[in-house]
Amino acid sequence: MPGTRPPAIQHDPSRERLDIAGHDDGPATPYPIYLHGWVTRGFGRGSKDLGCPTANLPDSSIQGVPVKTGVHFGYARVLGCGGHAEVYPMVMSIGWNPFYNNDTRTAEVHVLHDYPSDFYGKELRVVMLGFIRPEYNYASLDALIKDINHDKVVAATSVQRPAYSAYSEDAFFSKPTDLAPLPAGEDPSRPREKPQQP
Repeated sequence: MPGTRPPAIQHDPSRERLDIAGHDDGPATPYPIYLHGWVTRGFGRGSKDLGCPTANLPDSSIQGVPVKTGVHFGYARVLGCGGHAEVYPMVMSIGWNPFYNNDTRTAEVHVLHDYPSDFYGKELRVVMLGFIRPEYNYASLDALIKDINHDKVVAATSVQRPAYSAYSEDAFFSKPTDLAPLPAGEDPSRPREKPQQP
């Protein structure tokens, strides 16, 4: 349940990982999962600590969505980014980030594309196509970064199969927006408050 953080699974560094995820014949239930929302600023860890900038969806975007905690792959599009508004592969974390002791369940998307600037306040659309791995707690930052880098490889490899690559042209990415405007006075570039450490 959102807001109820489960016990963390400890990462096992001896665990072997594959470079691909999902069935070859395409997404299995509950995928594909469609999410969208205005990009908001997170805790500022993605670029600073991890070398992996993320676009954060509002917490409300995953409320009531049948998606389990962990790392997922699929496609994403950031609208209104000029020449960078194409559909790109993405890797997405949904969870509590136990390494950082988060107290809320968040949705963080890393789009596999180099953007020239931040895009807070832009609309982000995501099609989740498969599950990569559970969320872990890590003994070190280096171990977390290593797993994140492997997640990127898995995502990029997994969407190359025809049954997945077809979703890059899904009508969801080009339909007119149905998002309500950001509330007056709300600043999507404002850093999210970091949770208190125990």
